[in-house]
Amino acid sequence: MIRLSIPQVSTCDLCDRFKADDSDAFRVLPPVFASYGGLRAFAGRVSTVKCFEDNALVKAALDQPGEGRVLVVDGGGSLRRALVGGNLAAAAVANGWVGLVVDGCVRDLAELAVAELGIRALGLMPMPTIKRGEGQRDVAVQIRGVVVRPGDWLYADDDGIVVSPSAVHSA
Repeated sequence: MIRLSIPQVSTCDLCDRFKADDSDAFRVLPPVFASYGGLRAFAGRVSTVKCFEDNALVKAALDQPGEGRVLVVDGGGSLRRALVGGNLAAAAVANGWVGLVVDGCVRDLAELAVAELGIRALGLMPMPTIKRGEGQRDVAVQIRGVVVRPGDWLYADDDGIVVSPSAVHSA
């Protein structure tokens, strides 16, 4: 397992700092995501997958070195199939990913809860996906109306999830 240093940043402090920013560079995701992973706070550069009820590209991404990144999955908000489960969470941890944000569902709650990984998703669904290999990797996605791009920085904690085009935490 790869151990990473995760920036400890308060999303509330970031929102206080950028509340007057009207450039749309600093973005806040809507409060619809629940926490399922073992890490309550996480931050890192974004990589993306866009897919619908097919997690083949999610698996391919998490099987590669994460290098402290966060995978943002645009699952189209589907509540019918889980895009991430215990096996993928274990692969993410082993490969150095720090977090996942899934606009869709996850499964295997007991395994996710002990994974050293931040996981946010819309809900739990025991039904797995059907693997067709469809989707796109590292493209701009829209998560609940908020644009998230590969290379953005994502910060998540108990208060919410924020995204910025560059790192906004102190080293």
